[in-house]
Amino acid sequence: MSLRPVVAAFGSVDGQLAVGGMRLDRLTARVGSTPYFAYDRRVLTERIELLRATLPPSVRLSYAVKANPMPAVVQYLAGLVDALDVASTHEMQTALDTQMPPTHVSFAGPGKTEAEIVQAVAAGVTIELESATEAGRVVCAGETLGVRPRVAVRVNPDFQVKGSGMRLGGGPQQFGVDAEQVPGFLAELAAADLEILGFHVFAGSQNLNAGILCEAQSKTVELILSLAEKAPTPVRYVNLGGGFGIPYFDKDAPLDLAAIGANLAELVERRIAPNLREAEVVVELGRYIVGECGVYVTRVVDRKVSRGRTYVVVDGGMHHQLAASGNFGQVIRRNYPIAVGNRLTEPVASPATVVGCLCTPLDLLGDDVMLPDVRIGDSIVMFQAGAYGLTASPTAFLGHPLPSEVLV
Repeated sequence: MSLRPVVAAFGSVDGQLAVGGMRLDRLTARVGSTPYFAYDRRVLTERIELLRATLPPSVRLSYAVKANPMPAVVQYLAGLVDALDVASTHEMQTALDTQMPPTHVSFAGPGKTEAEIVQAVAAGVTIELESATEAGRVVCAGETLGVRPRVAVRVNPDFQVKGSGMRLGGGPQQFGVDAEQVPGFLAELAAADLEILGFHVFAGSQNLNAGILCEAQSKTVELILSLAEKAPTPVRYVNLGGGFGIPYFDKDAPLDLAAIGANLAELVERRIAPNLREAEVVVELGRYIVGECGVYVTRVVDRKVSRGRTYVVVDGGMHHQLAASGNFGQVIRRNYPIAVGNRLTEPVASPATVVGCLCTPLDLLGDDVMLPDVRIGDSIVMFQAGAYGLTASPTAFLGHPLPSEVLV
């Protein structure tokens, strides 16, 4: 995608990128070393305000902590959203350390161990059941603790969402209970001492096509309405998932959020509210909330020319930003938005290939990127770095130090 909108989202001071209103060289001095991730509170706040203004007022916003589990980010967002979704007990503890009530925390993901389920039941969070085995473990934990567990059924739908970065529904999946098995599953749950809240359907991620997302939401609502007829108690929780994408590459266009908001409003008014009168509708978003609020800043340590190609070597790399290297789900590698953050106003001079400090040709952060005449000591900034960065990368590879993270 073009650099102009991503730079404008943060702003600049004296020809340098500004994050949280702070000029890049000063921010680097504050952090103390490179590389580091920086997340902008204002950009986060504006994203939540956009969602509130565009989606129906009755729809609750849940933040998927796995997108960026930095405690300061989660703590800040806990004051802006309605719920938090976690995928491990470590993330659960991060969520419970915020002001978010445990009843507004959900725990999803396959392979929950007995110990993890005991922790979740004891905490009072909502456990999204992925299998009959998990259900049995939850029942046992509840009996042992003398606590009535809160549960929802995660459903593997019988449809797929085209155009998603990852498809988490349709066909065989490790996620959730197959839709056709849910009625029998609900009958078994009805015999146990459980607080059965409702359903969670998450069919795909990182989708920029509003039409496809609207169609998926419509199918999801119809599926949940049919399953609700088999529920032993009134449905109070309808998690429609998310999958809202952000633009990363040159040909990517921003998601038409207004179209999604209009579609959701109609679904809530005409389908959900009349049929599921006690249900709270939840949209669960991770990348869409935090992805565009972050930058990855790394310093140029070398510049060399090899057989006509200019290489810019930085002190970071794929061990911090695996996705930007093309090794986290990209079929064909493409460049993330990248700039010389301390010289934003200088015109581009020539193409350069930005590589990290790892001893592997996979450590490629920018291939033939048009940049100013890069110098040793310059700050290379990678945008769209707020989601699936540090914790989604092989940080122990080759034993380099961990980068810092800062919320400004």
